[in-house]
Amino acid sequence: MRVPEALSRLRYNAVPDHLIGEVLTKRWTDNLVPFLFLLVVLAVFGSAINGFFSPGSLLDTVRQLGEFLIVVVGLTVVMLGGGIDLSVGSIYALSVFASVMTIYVGEAPAWAACLASLAVGTAFGAVNGFLVGYLRLRAFLTTLVTLIIGRSLFDILIVAHGRSMQMSSVMNDGFDWIGTGSFAGLPVSALFAALFAALAHVMISRSRIGWHISAVGGSRRSAYNAGIHLRRTVFLTYVFSGFCCGLAGFLLAARLSGVGPGTGAGLELMAITAAVVGGNSLGGGRGSIAKGLIGAVAVLVTVNGLIRLGFGTGSNQMILGLMLGLAVVLDIRWLKNRHKVLAEVYVAPVHHRMGAAPSAEPGSGTPYALDDRLAGAEAIALGTVEGPEDVILDAEDNLYAGTRHGEILRWLAPDYTRQEVFAHIGGFPLGLAMDRDGSIKTCVGAMGLYSIAPDRTVTQLSTETKRSLLSVVDDARLRDPNDCDIGPDGRIWFTDSTTRYDAHDWALDSVESRPTGRLLVYDPRSGRTRTVLKGLRYANGVCLAHDGRSILIAESWACSIHRYWLEGPKAGRLECVIRDMPGYPDNINRASDGTYWMAWLGLRTPSFDLSLRHPAFRKRMTRRLPPDDWLFPNINTGGVVKFDESGRIVDTLADLTGQSHPMVTSMREHKGYLYIGGILNNRIGRLKLPGADPAWTGMASYWKGAA
Repeated sequence: MRVPEALSRLRYNAVPDHLIGEVLTKRWTDNLVPFLFLLVVLAVFGSAINGFFSPGSLLDTVRQLGEFLIVVVGLTVVMLGGGIDLSVGSIYALSVFASVMTIYVGEAPAWAACLASLAVGTAFGAVNGFLVGYLRLRAFLTTLVTLIIGRSLFDILIVAHGRSMQMSSVMNDGFDWIGTGSFAGLPVSALFAALFAALAHVMISRSRIGWHISAVGGSRRSAYNAGIHLRRTVFLTYVFSGFCCGLAGFLLAARLSGVGPGTGAGLELMAITAAVVGGNSLGGGRGSIAKGLIGAVAVLVTVNGLIRLGFGTGSNQMILGLMLGLAVVLDIRWLKNRHKVLAEVYVAPVHHRMGAAPSAEPGSGTPYALDDRLAGAEAIALGTVEGPEDVILDAEDNLYAGTRHGEILRWLAPDYTRQEVFAHIGGFPLGLAMDRDGSIKTCVGAMGLYSIAPDRTVTQLSTETKRSLLSVVDDARLRDPNDCDIGPDGRIWFTDSTTRYDAHDWALDSVESRPTGRLLVYDPRSGRTRTVLKGLRYANGVCLAHDGRSILIAESWACSIHRYWLEGPKAGRLECVIRDMPGYPDNINRASDGTYWMAWLGLRTPSFDLSLRHPAFRKRMTRRLPPDDWLFPNINTGGVVKFDESGRIVDTLADLTGQSHPMVTSMREHKGYLYIGGILNNRIGRLKLPGADPAWTGMASYWKGAA
């Protein structure tokens, strides 16, 4: 290997570029920038102010955070529903006034003050919700009006009753404990706010009403078409926001034991800034309570820090405005361009040098030299089946195949002219295996492993495996389950071709050539799926050896066949049986003479082999050219190859005309015939095999006496 190529291999194989794309696809990455901003804010003010992180300072900040966080939680819910609430400051101030009046003028207990505060907040929230939700007025103007009315009403009440509240001699220990008391060293108000935020998070992320709110904020038309009550959902978001303001107002009243003309002034700007800086979208449908928490801490620390540094109210408002403007710009630009960024960084090819392959040209004299025997195969279901990726036969000689319409079709023996839908599964049924009881096990693309009983009952067996501890990719989900086979103990061995792409994105996986395929096993006794092997370049066909002691695995993009030992002194070891073939292997199945049939879905080309050694070229290709112009594996010329236990090639078959079976993804031998399937074909082929055992069936090979 030359030095430039060695450096290229080091650069693209050792540096995990693909992790950037994987991280950006995660929803939690939206919290990354706000969290980093929070760390910067803490670092700046922590270093600029002496004693900023002292216990006393932190305790005061946490007490304020409890009230402020609850307001931000309420506003976050409104924003998730696609609205905005500018009146939170006024509702908050009126709620504080209601609490203080109830305690110090009405001489009522603390619980009555809490109810009064909640009643005022919820009532004003209901007014906003009715106007915006049911009368469908614009949220910005509506809540601006209620902001003005609420602030005016508060000013009037303060003038009328301020003296009576200040002159009151009432003492309420319970009320004071809620405002200034502690539990386990933490302020009661902060603990209460944390519990409230946790419950709100569960409501938004795990409850039906939370899903409805996000759906309405994301797309009102789609939510309406899905049957969601739009007006009621919007109404409830504003009621919840008012409730939060009432609760926060009660906590502030308990902490200060009073109320003044400046109560709640500017709170709407702080709350909106906190919600947006935390990463909640002003457009609705995208956000979380956790984002609101991050924003609330960042804004509160910023405001308190500026005050302690001697900045006035005007400076605070200006900085909050700048923070809000910057957050809005980033939110809009990121939402608009996120898919473009992902398109630029997600596809991350690696360097892969294919070994030299023997020629498959007809008459070349190599074991892989193709002939034209598949061209003479009899056509079954010509023009009535689409994409029979795998074919299988039962003990009564009936023929089955999955189709791209999510169905498994059955053709009845002996002439296979009568066709019926045996089962509808959905997805794209790929590999098939016949169990001892006559049930069919199938890998369904993007769905998982399924079983179809003889009575046509469809059962989901597995959709996931255990997630790798250090994996950034969610490799628990089965993205491209491909082929399966069943061991004598009932365990089902199957492949998951790639953990990065779904089945329809196979071309992207081939361009990357990243070893993300794996072999898995499902145990019906425990109902669990376990990952056995990783690091395969598009794991494809799988076949239990005749003696049941090992399993053969096709690695498509590496053009290799491997053997994984299940028993004996080599148990748990993987060894290569055939390497550097001139074709891309697909499904593998047993043959009657103790050998194995292997499908070639296509043949290697020098151009694509060369491109595998130039990952930078493939990366530019995916960014600058439409997919129709990409280089990817040739799947228009395939065939069938027969090999023995040692990997020696016994026979090769092909359709050189390309009329009947240009691409082959599966084949099954059954009573002297070879049945041929192809994922892009419109037929199933049947070819007479000279010298083959006319009584041999695959089912009998696995389950002695079954046929």
